[in-house]
Amino acid sequence: MPKIANHLMKTHTKDLIHLHVIVFIYGFTAILGRLISLDATQLVWYRMLIAFVALGGMLLLFRTPFQLPLKPILKLIGVGFIVAMHWVTFFHAIKISTISVALGCLATTTLFTSFLEPALIKRALSKLEVFIGFIIIIGLYTIFQFEPDHLAGIVTGIISAFLAALFTVLNKRFIRVYHPTTISFYEMGGGFIGITLYLWANNTFASGLATPSHWDWFYLLLLGIVCTAYAYMASVKVMQTLSAYTVVLTINLEPVYGILMAFLFFGESERMSTGFYAGTLIILGAVLLFPVLRRNRIRNK
Repeated sequence: MPKIANHLMKTHTKDLIHLHVIVFIYGFTAILGRLISLDATQLVWYRMLIAFVALGGMLLLFRTPFQLPLKPILKLIGVGFIVAMHWVTFFHAIKISTISVALGCLATTTLFTSFLEPALIKRALSKLEVFIGFIIIIGLYTIFQFEPDHLAGIVTGIISAFLAALFTVLNKRFIRVYHPTTISFYEMGGGFIGITLYLWANNTFASGLATPSHWDWFYLLLLGIVCTAYAYMASVKVMQTLSAYTVVLTINLEPVYGILMAFLFFGESERMSTGFYAGTLIILGAVLLFPVLRRNRIRNK
């Protein structure tokens, strides 16, 4: 028994470290978005194409079933459109503002999820979620007050957070039925199709796509394979030993890792006002406090 307990403890610790590496990779996505010279739409077009091919290779390698009826495929493709719009707005916020602004606003995903989930899944609205949402709104108001020059980036970042909440809630219906890699495969394909149609409609293909540089290709491959296909699969795998609470709490640290990395890579260009950091800390504090309060509430029932 002690050997089994020690083995489980080592596995738990190993997966917890692995999870923090995954969240670090998620945060690095914003750095790559800044480094890649392409505009946000074309960047996401390449990202989704690379991720789609990588996930297809994983499905074949691990012999994961991916054949689905037409109706759920069409629904997953539709969710893929939303994922594509989320990424486009996220990277656009980085391009027109800063990584710190985009990640700070992305932390509001919890706020939108708390209202979208009851509306779309038909469950009762939680008073705790409303309370946390109110704190997040205070944090957003603080950011708006101190960063008027970044208004466009803040609004775009908030739209991105709303879209992230929307596709997360919609995916809850599919994750109970289908394999996560299969879901991601069809969503990446759907998003790629959606952006392709958009680029075709505005004559981007006719005028010519921007040609990525050698470094752009390197960053795009990192983004599509490591930060998208690998990170998603790995985050699912660690949930075999870690609780959902631990996973959610750790993933909420993505803005912290991302903002710290932005300082490391880009220095003064990422420096924001004291008010911005105060507002971001309020939002992150609320996001991290939420699972703690919810867990205590469940225990006390």
